[in-house]
Formats: sequence, C-alpha cells, structure tokens
Amino acid sequence: MKLFIYVMFTSLLLCQTNFEDYFEPKTLRFDYLHCGDKQKSLYFFDKMIEEDFWSGSRKNLIVDTGYGDYFFTITDSASNKIIYSRGYSTLFFEWQTTADAGKISKAMRESLVFPYPKKKCYLDIYERDSLNNFYSVFKQKIDPSDYFIEKQQRFKPEIVKLHYSGDYSKKYDIVFLPEGYTETEIDKFIKDSEPLVEYLLDFEPFKELSDKINIWAVKAYSKNTGADIPKDSIWKETLMDFTYYTFNSERYLMTENFHKVRDLASGVPYDNIYVIVNSDKYGGGAIYNFYSVLAAGNPKSKQVFVHELGHGLAGLADEYYDSQVSYEDFFKPGIEPWQPNITTLTDFSKKWENSIEECIPVPTPADDKYLNKLGVFEGGGYVPNGVYRPTNNSIMKELKAEYFNLPSITAIKNIIKSYSE
Repeated sequence: MKLFIYVMFTSLLLCQTNFEDYFEPKTLRFDYLHCGDKQKSLYFFDKMIEEDFWSGSRKNLIVDTGYGDYFFTITDSASNKIIYSRGYSTLFFEWQTTADAGKISKAMRESLVFPYPKKKCYLDIYERDSLNNFYSVFKQKIDPSDYFIEKQQRFKPEIVKLHYSGDYSKKYDIVFLPEGYTETEIDKFIKDSEPLVEYLLDFEPFKELSDKINIWAVKAYSKNTGADIPKDSIWKETLMDFTYYTFNSERYLMTENFHKVRDLASGVPYDNIYVIVNSDKYGGGAIYNFYSVLAAGNPKSKQVFVHELGHGLAGLADEYYDSQVSYEDFFKPGIEPWQPNITTLTDFSKKWENSIEECIPVPTPADDKYLNKLGVFEGGGYVPNGVYRPTNNSIMKELKAEYFNLPSITAIKNIIKSYSE
C-alpha cells in the first residue's frame, strides 16, 4: 500500500491544475491537533477559517520537490483528481526524535493552508515511513459551503511594506511577525527588521531574486517584552508564546501554538512566516514550510536570520556535526535524507552528484586543495560520520561563512521562482 501511494504521487504530481477551475483567490485554513509519542501520531480536527488572501502560486499548485517530513493533498471529490499539494515539516516531528517522546505523550497545534476550493474535496495528510516513503495517516472531507467555516479575521493590524516588488500573487511573500514587542516598542520592531531585509537582499541568491520577493511586517504588540526563559523562571505574556529551551535546548526558541502564529499572519498575503523576537539572548529556529524565528537583539542576528530562512524556505539541513542537540538518530543510516544539501550516499544521484568535478574524490577529504570545491565532505546533520555535506563550509554549517553552497542556492532559487512563474 505504501509503495502504491509513492507511485501515485510520482504520476499525479506531474499534472498541474487550472486554478480558476477549482479555487477562489482566498485561503482556507485547516487547524488541527497533532498528538502522540515516539511511536504514533494522532490527528484531531479543530476548525476551518476563511482568510482574505491567497498569496501562493496560481500556476504551480502541485509540488513535486519531495521536501518535507509530511505531505498533504487536496483532491476534488467529483473527479478524484489531486488539485493541490505541498510538503511541510513540524515541531511535533522533531519532538518525536527526542528522548522525552519515549516517555510521555504530547499534543501540539498545527495548521495547513491552501487555496479556497469551489467544490467539495478531500484533505489527505501523509507521513514518511522508516524508508522515507509517504503513507496516509489522516483524511477529511471538506465542504467549502459549510457555515461552520469561520470568517472573522482575528487580527487587523497595521501592515508595513519592507520590500515590495509587485503583485503578491506573482511574488514570494515573506511576512515578519513581532513577538515580545510592547505597544511602546512596536516601532523598534520595524527598526530591528530593516537591517535584516537589507542584509538578506545583499545575500545570494536573494540579491539576484530581489525582484521576485515581497517582505511585509505586521505591527502588533504584546503585553510583555521578550520571550519565556523557563530555566530562569522567566515567563512572559506575548502574542504567540515563544519560549527558549524548546526540547531543553537553550538556544532553540519556538512555540507549540502554531494557531496563534497563523492568526497574526492572516491579515497579510504570505508564503513564508518569520517571527522576530524582541530579545538580546541568542536564539532562533526554523521548520520547513512552517515558520522561522529569530532573537533580534543578538550581534549575530543577521547571519542567524539567513541561516534559519534556509531551513524554513528550502528545507535545508544543518551542515554542522559538533553541536549538542536533543535529537536522536535524526538521519538514519542507509536512508537518503529528503533535505537537498546533505546525503548519506544512499541515493546520491538525486542530489548534487552530477555537479561535482571529475577530479574530486567521493567522499572528499577536508584537505586545503578541496576547501573551495563542491564535493562530499563527511559530517553534517548533527553527526560526524555517515552524513555528508556539499562543501567544507557554508552558512548552514557556520555563521561566519556568509554564503550558501550550490545545492542550497539551487533549492532556494527553484522554490522562489516557482511562486513567480
């Protein structure tokens, strides 16, 4: 059955959908609870919400990148045709790889968005199995005329254009959300955001693609400044409940309440959510097609900003291997990771193999003669052995390396261009 689903995706994802035949130019948001432990996942429907904008591509509705720990499809009920699909990852998936997931069960709020269907359809969610193939875990019928679909906008904040290059329906739209900025600090949020935009648009490949990107900022304020720091018994009342020490990692600054993040973003067209936290304490994080987050006051904030955007936008993996993280066996031996910038050499032909010069050995020694070459350097994905990265260094390995390597650049370009075609 799992193999059938994999083959089905391979064939159906080649058939694009005519947007006007199936969708309205607005968003249907599907909120649910993701529950379970290390061994199991359970899904419980919460609510559906109609939102004003559909910022995503109206041409490339069926995605075939293979990125993400999860995958969802929208299938037209009458024709049984897949009319929309996306890959994504979640904080819950990361939690399942921690030791705590073997001891307790947990629930986290998650949310999917897709263009508003004109007709009845089905939502299907798929997870990856131990071999990285997708299999079905959740299915729900959707009637777009259901009067229980909520239509009120939870936030109606002031919107600031930090970088505008044109019609949101033809651009890749990034929205900055403020966390821990009080009413008197909201102008500081804009001042914190502006240098990040300037740095990003001077950083390749974003510099080359600047005419394909919009960057918006939502002005909304919290009651308290900063974010939670549980180990120091610091608890703040903020818009989205971001906290340091996620999974007991001090610098991992995340929230388990993704519904609040979606609420704050709902008043602006967006394809990528980036949360800016009003804190000087080093921290951040990002999850592919979920959200990215940064503590704005740290001296390394600009480099962290771009690093985390690499995760959230293109699903790039961390290329470092000497850091303490809470994950256990995040990348399994003998299984090719879906992330575009690392490999276990299990199925390397699907990665950057054809871009390597013939004279470069595979694996590639970390000798001086290869330091500026594209190769296959051992160490990455949090482990020193068995996982390989494309270059000796890059911003996905060290913040001081202010550049992406070729596989990462290619992945970023392909995604941004798919929204502007």
